[in-house]
Parts: sequence; structure tokens; C-alpha cells
Amino acid sequence: MNFTFFSGIILSMKKKKTFSLATIGCRTNQYESAAYAKQLRELGYVEAVEGEFAALCIVNTCTVTEGADRSSRHQIRKLARKHPDAKIVVTGCLADRLPKEIEAMEEVSHVVPNKEKESLLKQILPEEELPEFAIDHFGGHTRAFVKVQDGCNSFCTYCIIPYVRGRSRSRSVDAILREVETLINKGYKEVVITGVNVGDFDGGGKDVSLAELVRLIDQSKGLERLRISSIDPDEVDDALLEAVIEGKTTCHSMHIVLQSGSNAILKRMNRKYTRQMFLEAIDKLKEASADFTFTTDIIVGFPGETDTDFEETLDLMRQIQFAKVHMFPFSRRDRTRAALYPNQIPKQVMQKRKAQVLHLCEQIAFDLRENYVGRTMPILLEDLDSTKPGYFSGHTENFLEVLVPEGDLVSNQIVNVTCTENTPTGLVGCVSK
Repeated sequence: MNFTFFSGIILSMKKKKTFSLATIGCRTNQYESAAYAKQLRELGYVEAVEGEFAALCIVNTCTVTEGADRSSRHQIRKLARKHPDAKIVVTGCLADRLPKEIEAMEEVSHVVPNKEKESLLKQILPEEELPEFAIDHFGGHTRAFVKVQDGCNSFCTYCIIPYVRGRSRSRSVDAILREVETLINKGYKEVVITGVNVGDFDGGGKDVSLAELVRLIDQSKGLERLRISSIDPDEVDDALLEAVIEGKTTCHSMHIVLQSGSNAILKRMNRKYTRQMFLEAIDKLKEASADFTFTTDIIVGFPGETDTDFEETLDLMRQIQFAKVHMFPFSRRDRTRAALYPNQIPKQVMQKRKAQVLHLCEQIAFDLRENYVGRTMPILLEDLDSTKPGYFSGHTENFLEVLVPEGDLVSNQIVNVTCTENTPTGLVGCVSK
């Protein structure tokens, strides 16, 4: 093949309406990137496959920690190397927090702040009419996250998100229900309600509570499972508890955010609950359903955290037996009050506490799963497990991971599985005949 002909092929590839997306951070970001992908497909674009040039690259950034900042910048440079001459558009929370710094990166063509996220494609293509900013596909093919709310009014002292995402605002119930119906028709069996602070949901100003929304989605024909992605303990009121416990598809597992087991630290964080309120929320759900399980977020090394404060967090972990813990070392964020607090924790102390939390959460999750050996439960099969060839990975309704021999099974089906073994990475079982 001569050089001129080869160059012509490359030029032709570059001119194709192809796109590539990179997403860092939370499920809300992932939802928004899925909405961009849907809009682009409807505008005639095709997602670039491996080895193919992308004419348009969108990087949806995160800035919740220093690590997220680094990952965001890395993705920008990676896409620029992979797709030379592409239009690289950066949005998301890092782009909102440091717009001038991101604009100064030679790889970046355009920066779009969070408040203009939904009109991003109109700005850069430009397009007079855009398809609806909604999703009909989400990552895998079994579980879809549906964004119901954005922004936050809490202003926790460590968190930059209210400054870059803005004040809380909710989507309309009609738009949410339409999207859920579309996803079910596409074959999704499980829907997860997500947002920056879903407990603030108000129906787009129409005074519809999160509990009412849960009841409405629960009535969706064809839905098998409904989950709430993350919520604060003070937002688990009686109405929400009843909606979850009484629902046909609502899962008996919830991600309730702890951050610290110490009342002194919770107060310094400007959290709106106490250790006792957290335990009360857990106890109410466990009393209503003995198999209810919990996941959570924990920050270690918050300024002023003493050994006693940290031990209170470990003690609460032991009491509750979380199925999974997302652990974050404290990361100083400019413009937050905690960045100015005295008694910042040395990195070596933070690393030691991080290791203790990770070790304990593995231990208590293993102990929790022991209670389910010998039990038969419905499992939604998701993907073939990359760590154990020949096995499907799936989850119980209360969010315990189970590996099942592949056999003649296919993903996205619900099967009854008898759990025969508990391993450090999860339960192992076999299909019940």
C-alpha cells in the first residue's frame, strides 16, 4: 500500500462522525455520559471502536478528591494521544472548579460547565434541535442508573460538590417514568435511582417525595428490581421505609452514608445526623426485614480525628456488618471549610487508618455472607467473572455477590441459586433444580 493511499484512508477515518467518551467519578456522571452517547447516536454518530479515530471526544470529569483530579487530567491526555486532531470537550466537576486551568491544556478544544451540561452538544456541534437528554442504555445490560436529581444544599465542610454542581434540583416524575419504561423495554431488569443527593428529590418543584417516586417506579410493568443508590440516614423516614419494605420490586439493601462513627467528627463535617440517628435508621430497616443489608461511605483522616474518634467508626462497622464499604482518605479541597481546619492528619496516620478500615470491612463482609451459606436465593446474572473463568457473577436482591457456574446460563436472567460456599471475594453457588 503506497503512502498516499494509506494517508487517504486515515483522513477518511478522521472525517467520520465518530465519538469517544471518558467518564470519571460518580454514577451521576456515568448517567450523563450515557445521555451524551444516546444523543450522538441519534445525530448519526457512531462510537469509535478500538483502533479507530474519534472525531469528537468528551471527558466528563470528577474533582471529589485529588485522585479524581489526576484521573481526569490523565483521561484528557490519553484521549488526545489516542485521537490526534479530535475535538476534545471537557465537562464535569473538575472543569467547573478549575475552568481556566483546563482551558489552558493544549489538548482541550472546549470547556463546558456543569450548569450547561445538558446543552453541551448544541454548543459544540452546533445543533438547532437536540434529542432529549435521557438514556436508553447504561453500561452493562442488566442494571441501569436513572438520575432523578442533581446538585446539593448540604455544604458538608469537606465537600466541593455544592460549589461545582449547584443547588439541588429534581427532574420531573413524568420524565423519570418515561425513561424507566424505555429502559425496561430495552431489556433492563434492574433500575437504580441515583443523584447527587437523592433524599432532596421533590418532583421538580411539584412536592413529590422520594418515597412517592419509589412507589410510582415500583409499579412499572416488567421491572424486576428497584434500588436507591445512596441516601443519608436522616432521610430514611417512615414513608420511605414503607415504600421500600412494601414494594413489589424494591430491594432490601440500601447504601446509607456514614462518613464517620464519631459524633464530634460528624459535627465538624456539618453532617445533619448523629451516630445514634444512623443506628436508628439501620435498626428500623432490619426490624422490618431481617435480611436487609447495607453499604456505606467512610472518610478516614478528617482534620482533628483522634484515635478515639476513629475507633468509634470501627465499632459502628462491627455493629452493622456492612456488605461493602467505600473508603476515602480525607482529601483537602480548596474553597471548603475543612481545608482550613487545624489538626490536619499526617499522611502516614491516614494510610494506617485506611488499611485498618479495608481489613475490617473485608472481615465483616465475609462474616455477613456466612449467614447465607445453604440458603437458596434469586440471583440476577450479570457478566462472566474475569477472575474465575467459567463462572457468572450476579447479585442477590439484598446485594450479595454470588458466582455461579456458567453451564448453559445466559446473562440478564434471574435464577434461583443455592449458596454452597463463602469465599473472600463472595459467595459461590449452584442453580437450584
